[in-house]
Amino acid sequence: MNIDQNYAPQWKAREDFFLRGVEDYNIFPSEVYESWKRSLDYGLDPNVQNIKMLSPDELQQRLQQNHLLISIATSFMEYLHNMVKGSGYVIMLADADGYILKVIGDPDTLSDIRSKSNPVVEGVCRHESAFGTGGIGTPIATRKPIQLSCYEMFYPSTHEFTGSGAPLVDANGRVYGALCLSSPLNQTHPHTLGMVAAASYAIMRQYSLQNLYDQLVSTESQLQTILSTINYGVFLLDRNFTIVDTNNAAIKALNYLKNELIGTPISKIIPSLDFSKLIQNLHDEEYPLHGKYSTINAFITVQLIRGTDGALTSMLISFRQSTSMRKFVTRYIGSTASFQFDDIIGQSKALTTAKTYAQIASSNSANVLLLGESGTGKELFAQSIHNNSQFSSGPFVAVNCGAIPKSLVESELFGYESGSFTGAKREGSAGKFELANNGTIFLDEIGDMPYEVQVHLLRILQTKEVTRIGGKKSIALNIRVIAGTNVDLLHAIEEKTFRSDLYYRLNVLSIQIPTLKERGNDIMILTDYFIKKYQPAGKTPILGVTAEVADLFMRYPWPGNIRELENTIERACLLASGEYITPEHIPWSIVHYQPVASTQTAIPVSPAPIPGTEEPVLSEEPDHTTINEAERALITRHLQDAHGNIKKAADSLGISRRTLYRKLEKYEINYQDMRT
Repeated sequence: MNIDQNYAPQWKAREDFFLRGVEDYNIFPSEVYESWKRSLDYGLDPNVQNIKMLSPDELQQRLQQNHLLISIATSFMEYLHNMVKGSGYVIMLADADGYILKVIGDPDTLSDIRSKSNPVVEGVCRHESAFGTGGIGTPIATRKPIQLSCYEMFYPSTHEFTGSGAPLVDANGRVYGALCLSSPLNQTHPHTLGMVAAASYAIMRQYSLQNLYDQLVSTESQLQTILSTINYGVFLLDRNFTIVDTNNAAIKALNYLKNELIGTPISKIIPSLDFSKLIQNLHDEEYPLHGKYSTINAFITVQLIRGTDGALTSMLISFRQSTSMRKFVTRYIGSTASFQFDDIIGQSKALTTAKTYAQIASSNSANVLLLGESGTGKELFAQSIHNNSQFSSGPFVAVNCGAIPKSLVESELFGYESGSFTGAKREGSAGKFELANNGTIFLDEIGDMPYEVQVHLLRILQTKEVTRIGGKKSIALNIRVIAGTNVDLLHAIEEKTFRSDLYYRLNVLSIQIPTLKERGNDIMILTDYFIKKYQPAGKTPILGVTAEVADLFMRYPWPGNIRELENTIERACLLASGEYITPEHIPWSIVHYQPVASTQTAIPVSPAPIPGTEEPVLSEEPDHTTINEAERALITRHLQDAHGNIKKAADSLGISRRTLYRKLEKYEINYQDMRT
């Protein structure tokens, strides 16, 4: 090898190290010796060059994996090349494994280095493990810039050049590769390394920024995907309470285009809430939202987003339209309407009349009053009316007015705002009327509602609005009200326990549901139905009841009505071991029932018939001049015997109190005079 005598000390120091292991730090810095040692540890021989190169397919894969790095670095490499063009400089970009990805230089210089036995071309490896000490491999290994002359390289060369290399490292210390500028030895300047180091820093800064931007774009895309799949509306606000993002559900609910909402002050959409005064999150508060063509009611949740200094930076608003929220609430509180008119079992005239009235009720939105004893199936009728009405798509909320503690009736029915009373939920609570909005509320046992609460219910029926306890704003209601009672409301009015004005508001369409004893052979139809329902598994199938049991059932008055019959059959099915239910399977009270003796005979009367049919009549004395006179005389006698007590007179006549009241009005009988 021909050696320039100007560099004889360097070549001698190199020979001393590789032949005798001597290190002369006056000639070479420690970084060079450490790199040589690593190269030897890799099993490399400084006298036999190792060639490692990617196949075309492997190179293409590397280029694809590093396309962003190459794209950014190329502009900086071209800038450097323009500064040194025509001087024999070559600029190389390598990945983290030391594979050269890009080479830029003068055409004649490139032609020269590509024709060597170990060429400098894209795809060749210059990692220390493959090529030893060099301007690419050593910066990658040390993560530091370094400038190496030809005699400091692991493989000796008579070509006098310098390699100035700097690693490509991000802020987290991850190495992405190296940038190297190879120049003739006599044209190398100490500032060359600084120029390369500055370029590598600029490349990685832009690369990191681009990565962050790409991540933001990806995150934004993911966020948009998430928002688009959420079935409730979302608004993202900036610190000035302006909408900066939204989703498809909000756009659809409000009938705006997305670009019409972006940049819009939230006060235009929700004017009744002052967002600038919010100091804590809101949870499921109902507010009107102004859409493009109409206003909708919705439950909104507001999440305040603050910076590390505690200052408000943005807000996230989500909202569900009240209609969809009601359906969710209905499922949540377990108040659903599952019965239809076909589920009302029976063929008696009394039941058929009640069903006919109920079907008429389902075709309109008028208030309905269901009258009937406990166990006659008032809620069954209420659900059937709901499911066949215009409110069927909304919730069905049933409330037993007699089961709610008196102190909680108002808060349960009308709801309350935060802090309205001790023990109230911090976020307040919607009442049953709110939950039933756009649907049906069934107020069972309405006769047991506290007198002082009735005036609030009357106001709701009149205004179609409800105001929470402690609240100031009214909530508009689109609601069907069905009430049920086993109480004589007219008598309750006389006793000052029920408001007459509320009674007339509720009694738009009243339906008398017959007792079981008034339904005749329906008793046996229901018996067969319940036997099938409670047929025990793994036992001999029960075919029916014996003739003796059937006779007992038809004689028994069934004070508990259908509920009592159902419980009786369920018990019998558990006890029966044969094909038929016998008296021994029936409760003692039914088997040994004896009707109370009566000196008078009354013909049971069904509830009021549908319009166009005759009013049923009572008769004991067919020789009276006319049927009406006979019926009037009979009612008068029973009222006199009962001293004007409506309930006693109706029981002795065998008719319902409602039927009796109607006949009193028809015959203009003043029962008040008989109370003395």
